[in-house]
Amino acid sequence: MRTYLACVGTRPEIIKIAVLYRLLREQGHHVQLLHTGQHEEVAQVLYRFFGMPPDYQIELPRRSPLLGNLTATLLERIDKVVEEADPDVVLVQGDTTSAFTGALAGYYHNISVAHIEAGLRTGEHEPFPEEKNRELIGRLAHWHFAPTAQAQANLIREGIEPDRIFMVGNTVIDAALWVRERISQGLFDPRLAMPRQLRSFLAQYSQNRLMLVTAHRRENWGQPIRDIAAAVVKLLNAYPELVVVWPVHPNPSVQDDVSTGFAGLAAQARSRLCLTQPLDYPAMIALLARCYFSLTDSGGIQEEASALARPVLIARHSTERQELVQAGGACLVGTDTQRIVDEAAKLLDDEATYRRMQLPASPFGDGQAAERISKVLITT
Repeated sequence: MRTYLACVGTRPEIIKIAVLYRLLREQGHHVQLLHTGQHEEVAQVLYRFFGMPPDYQIELPRRSPLLGNLTATLLERIDKVVEEADPDVVLVQGDTTSAFTGALAGYYHNISVAHIEAGLRTGEHEPFPEEKNRELIGRLAHWHFAPTAQAQANLIREGIEPDRIFMVGNTVIDAALWVRERISQGLFDPRLAMPRQLRSFLAQYSQNRLMLVTAHRRENWGQPIRDIAAAVVKLLNAYPELVVVWPVHPNPSVQDDVSTGFAGLAAQARSRLCLTQPLDYPAMIALLARCYFSLTDSGGIQEEASALARPVLIARHSTERQELVQAGGACLVGTDTQRIVDEAAKLLDDEATYRRMQLPASPFGDGQAAERISKVLITT
């Protein structure tokens, strides 16, 4: 019986590890959880929601915005936890600094590393630093759990041994479908996780078409986010029936950019815009299910929206989730204001275009990824 240490610290990692964590424990395996503190402001709510209290927690001082400082601090502190826990396997997910340093610490201790969501690539500098984190984890991991055939092919092309690559789907689909089922069965009311302002807004505009907007990636800080906001202003002015919900990332730079972008918005249009705090995961899933389409630079929302048959406009110039674009469920629009307006108008004006972008099934999986991963870990 192997022992596992799951090393996570950001919102997407927690969501994407949760179903596997629960499944391995239900099967009787010893799984410990290390919280790295990278997204402290949202992590604890998620841990409570998924019923997975951390066994180890790192206090992460943010005295410097430099990535070198974050990487060095995380590596030093994760290394101590790995030494103390002495697991057989370190589980890391995705492309964060927590995932990279967790994999490196496992490698330094000669402990096998399992990389969940392996093989995603844009082949470009962006997203920074996530693209390089993925590549580096690919050189450190023993098991590579690729979500799609394209991700699997990327790893083979980079020289990873094929018998260490397993195409399993993406655990984000497992989590999204699990939450949706709990909501549909009445086991959880997502309104309880929403800020009062948002609950009132949704009640007031319950019959309107809703666009969900998120923007937080480092490469979009500054003018790109202001350009996204400018596109939202144009759409609100052009479509009196449209309402917009934008959960604003807590980063002060992002908040300043969003505030600047909407400074001149007229009162009538401003009443149809809800800028709200970051949402708990079940509230976000409920909002994705409610929205008409989303405009986002988030990889997780691209995946989650595909599970809920919601079209996506991707506010980036490249994506490591090309499968959704290729399947027709998403369109790369970048951050050019007019391009965003033009593509959003197609969805709002042409029902046939909209229906084509509502995929009958997600290209990222069927909700059984965690089951497949657990079987591989247990048998190989």
